[in-house]
Amino acid sequence: MKKFNAGEFLKKYNLLVLLLVFIVISSVLSPNFLKLNNMLNMMQQCAIPGIIAIGMTIVITLGGIDLSVGGVAAFSGMITSIMVGNGNNIFVAIVAGITLGGVMGLVTGVLIAKCGLPDFITTMAMLQIARGASLLVTKGSPIFGLSESFHVIGGGKVANTIPIAGLIWIGLTALIFLMMKYTTYGRSLYAIGGNKEAAGLSGIKVMRNYTIAYVMCAALAGFAGVLTASYLSTGQPTACNGYELDAIAASVIGGASLAGGISNVVGTFGGVVLLQIITNIFNLVGISSFYQQIAKGAIIIIALLLNKAVSIKKD
Repeated sequence: MKKFNAGEFLKKYNLLVLLLVFIVISSVLSPNFLKLNNMLNMMQQCAIPGIIAIGMTIVITLGGIDLSVGGVAAFSGMITSIMVGNGNNIFVAIVAGITLGGVMGLVTGVLIAKCGLPDFITTMAMLQIARGASLLVTKGSPIFGLSESFHVIGGGKVANTIPIAGLIWIGLTALIFLMMKYTTYGRSLYAIGGNKEAAGLSGIKVMRNYTIAYVMCAALAGFAGVLTASYLSTGQPTACNGYELDAIAASVIGGASLAGGISNVVGTFGGVVLLQIITNIFNLVGISSFYQQIAKGAIIIIALLLNKAVSIKKD
């Protein structure tokens, strides 16, 4: 019989252990935590940052980073809101918002992959551009009174119970997981993140795949911005502020390496849930939101230390 290895178990399932620990703690602190309504509310709240985190995980797999996703989400949401508010077809407006995000990602990807600009500075600049554009198109004013039919995609529920946005998040997670694991493109991202030069020598089109990754990340952010506008029934130019940091945190907690070559979209899913549990339980017990940021930072450090500790033990 194979001997139980605690270090190997923790390395493989550390996120699951953290989730179980926080679920138990949250259940003790608030009897309302495990109630169905609260679980469904968490599903709704996880959806938008979760979709952004999926795109971030794709880029991190390459060893890159994208700080522009919050701004891209806000700008895409504003453009869609303007179109919906002007009476345009809702489907066309949604596609326009997602496409706008993809175009911004294309510009970012080309600047990084073909022009050789550093991803940190380039995406930070794109964040400023997108945020400024979001404020410019409406002079900083929100767009109110969006149609009820538009609200359904981001705020509607199946059978008046299950959030549609949550189901979309789960579906996208499954889709990207399959892409990363079973497609040539997905496997190439791991190869590029592991060793860019070796990947190029092996015939992988590094610059093209780099650019596509940033397009996908920004398009997902754009879609998240559309869902935000739909959920709020309001185009908010300051929407999704700080979501880029939550997306990076969720990816890292889920096991992604910022050095590239290692990631897990399912782990990112768990990272999003863990961060939302922290927010949820603080709200349920009435603790100030200021402490949430401290708690999130501490959890990220704990997750990193746990990964490092079990890795050293294994070596």
